[in-house]
Parts: sequence; C-alpha cells; structure tokens
Amino acid sequence: MLHEIEQLPGVLHSRPKIHPDSRGVFNEWFKASAFEEATGYPFDLQQANLSTSTAGVLRGLHYAEVPPGQAKFISCVAGRILDVAVDVRRGSETFGRHIAVELSAENREGLYIPVGFAHGFLALEDSTVAYLTSSEYLPGVEHAIDPFDAELGIDWPDMDYLLSEKDQKAPSLQKALLPEFDECRAFENLLRDGWVIANEGAGE
Repeated sequence: MLHEIEQLPGVLHSRPKIHPDSRGVFNEWFKASAFEEATGYPFDLQQANLSTSTAGVLRGLHYAEVPPGQAKFISCVAGRILDVAVDVRRGSETFGRHIAVELSAENREGLYIPVGFAHGFLALEDSTVAYLTSSEYLPGVEHAIDPFDAELGIDWPDMDYLLSEKDQKAPSLQKALLPEFDECRAFENLLRDGWVIANEGAGE
C-alpha cells in the first residue's frame, strides 16, 4: 500500500487496492499498521482537514518549525491535483529536491509527507483535498516558501494561478527560516524509540 519514493527518501506514495462493484467503489484510505510497517512508528493523528479549491488555486509551499513539525497524509477526494513535497531540511543530502504526484478522486492515491518537508498543491480542476496531520495548526510556527522559486524547479502546469497573499509574498528557499536535518531526524527517532518502548511494555 505504501511505497517510499526513491528520489526523496521519507516520502511515501500510497496506491491502494480498489474494490469496485455494482454499488460503487471501496478502498482503504489510510491503514495504521501499514504506516507503522513503513516508518517504524505510528502516525500521531492530531487534526484532519478538508480543503476545497477551484481550478488554478495553488496552496503552499507550507511547512512547520521543528519541533513540533507537522507530518501530513494527503489524498484528493474530489477532482484532481498536482501534489508537491520539497525537502527543506538544511544539511539533508536531498535538500531542495522535490517530487510531484498527481492525486485524484479517480486514482485514489495518497502521499505521506514527513516532518521537515514543505507541501503544496495545484488544483488542476475544482477539487477537494483531505489530509491528516500529526500536529494541530499553529500559525506562529508555520512558514511558507515561494512555489515559483527557480531554485526548486517545480514544473507547475500552465494555468491562471490563484494564490493567497501570504503565499504570494513567501520568501525563496535560501531566505526562508528552515529546519535542520539533524533536528528532524532526532524528532523522528524519538517517535520511533517511544513506539518501540510502548510496544515492549504492552507485551509484559
């Protein structure tokens, strides 16, 4: 169900098994055990969001300070989007690298974006996006990067873009306040170690 994206380790691509019949279609959108198997720790769900956008709306690129950081699991439940993740961890071997994946109500795919990565999406048509997050929204620790920063080289489809004022004024990657790679890895290791200890205790 979940597969790590080779060119951007840590980012997971979900391609669920779809079960169609005469009544409609069913699939497992998110499965805790599959996530734990892929990452070594559970997804600490703190907030679930729905975002509806008209065609051409571009949201992002957004990320949170670490700590607390904010991991996300993204899926498009209506319409079609180009979903983008960017490694913004200073000191990372893949710093500044991005991936872009088309998510749609038809393909029912999802994208897991870990702490220390920026996220954004372009609505290719009128769309509704559902996402799970590992922390609640905290305005004081959320930051943005210019989605059109030439250094990132994101090939956004040619559309009449509509961005928020905040995203229009977002700084470039080099001018943004970014998390450090070591801080992000230490945070993930705490989650992983805590999960291992909890499991060992549960077995006693």
